[in-house]
Amino acid sequence: MTSVAIVTGASSGIGAATARRLAAEGFHVLAAARRTDRLAGLVKEIEAAGGTATAVACDVTSDESVAGLAAAAQAAPGPVTLLVNNAGGARGLDPVESGAIGDWQWMYDVNVLGTLRVTQALLPALEASGAGTIVIVSSTAGFTVYEGGGGYTAAKHAQTAIAGTLRLELCGRPIRVIEIDPGMVRTDEFGLVRFDGDADKAAATYAGVPEPLVAEDVADCIAWCATRPHHVNVDRLVVRPLAQAAQHKVHRVGQ
Repeated sequence: MTSVAIVTGASSGIGAATARRLAAEGFHVLAAARRTDRLAGLVKEIEAAGGTATAVACDVTSDESVAGLAAAAQAAPGPVTLLVNNAGGARGLDPVESGAIGDWQWMYDVNVLGTLRVTQALLPALEASGAGTIVIVSSTAGFTVYEGGGGYTAAKHAQTAIAGTLRLELCGRPIRVIEIDPGMVRTDEFGLVRFDGDADKAAATYAGVPEPLVAEDVADCIAWCATRPHHVNVDRLVVRPLAQAAQHKVHRVGQ
């Protein structure tokens, strides 16, 4: 019977790349996100490549919407063995003293409470499979702070805390918990969301960086961790581009 993987935030970036990769690994993918038009295109792409997937409309900030995702999981064509909590994002790069409360609240709701909602809703199915895996896509911001990143780093630190706490609480049950912490990843939308659609500001983040990570690099890490023998738990995988030695140390050509 085909194993089912659920990927949140699957309409673009790391989520879409992960859905494609997991389908190639043989999972039936439930691709979950708000933008169903994009999901429809993703499912067609996966099917054209020989995989299988189902689009599921889901807003991780809504209890009702997440309940719908759980219902879709129950109707899936196999046991749910993998949940990738990928939905998230950043807004703003303001210092703490002038940070917008609305931006902080959005980041906490999407990154932290979104992970909580979806995990709670899918835990019964993951446990029933007898070999469940929860992947939480956090960030190097989950353990390192930087100026202007207070809201995002606070949210990612909280998401990291969820991963560690879950691993303790689920010890002895057939569910492993894996945290993926990417550094600098260039995707189509992360920077645009952070800078309210300002393409120049978004592009400046990667200016002069020879090869930042791309979504497929992170998807590769997620797939590798998720396809290890189930007794192998990769607690935390930190992945950065070669040009980024640390949050504050990035090699930029010509600078």
